[in-house]
Amino acid sequence: MAAHARTSAVVGLALVASVTAACSGGGGSHSASSTPPPAAASHASAGGGSAPNSPAPTESNPPGDIPDNQVYVAYRPGSGTFTFTGFRVKVPEGWARTEQKNTTVFTDKLNTVRITAASVSSAPTVGSVTHTVVPQLKAQVPKFAQPKVTEVTRHAGRIVLLTYQGDSGKDPVTGKVVRDASERYAFYRSGHEVDLTLSGPVSADNVDPWRIISDSFTWK
Repeated sequence: MAAHARTSAVVGLALVASVTAACSGGGGSHSASSTPPPAAASHASAGGGSAPNSPAPTESNPPGDIPDNQVYVAYRPGSGTFTFTGFRVKVPEGWARTEQKNTTVFTDKLNTVRITAASVSSAPTVGSVTHTVVPQLKAQVPKFAQPKVTEVTRHAGRIVLLTYQGDSGKDPVTGKVVRDASERYAFYRSGHEVDLTLSGPVSADNVDPWRIISDSFTWK
């Protein structure tokens, strides 16, 4: 009877050990299947990073970019503002307009189109703009920099172009100051000069809109 009891005890212990090992192995296998490996989790994040019902990210143009579908309308100066009215130029439709003697300004958000006319004794040249206009703007435009004067061709013919950078005035609401890039075109005919200045943030891509406007200038 004693030998039989010892045998039963050994068999019982063996069964307990077997069951314990099986449970331990099953638990580890279940844990691996319920938790994705780090690589899989990383891949899921890179694939979207948002819940399936979240809206798609909204894309927007950089600040100051003029929309591709912008409409342009002809601007003809009136005698109430300009002493010389023999020209016209296309400007963006819907922009705010302000006027003072011989100057009209169109603005929208961060962009500006400034048109100024004056009677002059001679046509502007690269030299005259470099030695006269550049110092004037340096005194007027905050942090004026990178002036470059060249001759370019537009629909109206050969004209003098001055490009430069400077800080804008403070926004009356936000107080922010924007770094602007400007193009100043000097058109001349028969003792009359019209300066067309196009300004917007340096980060904006307005090459095409500025070309549309500067190329639209014509003498009447």
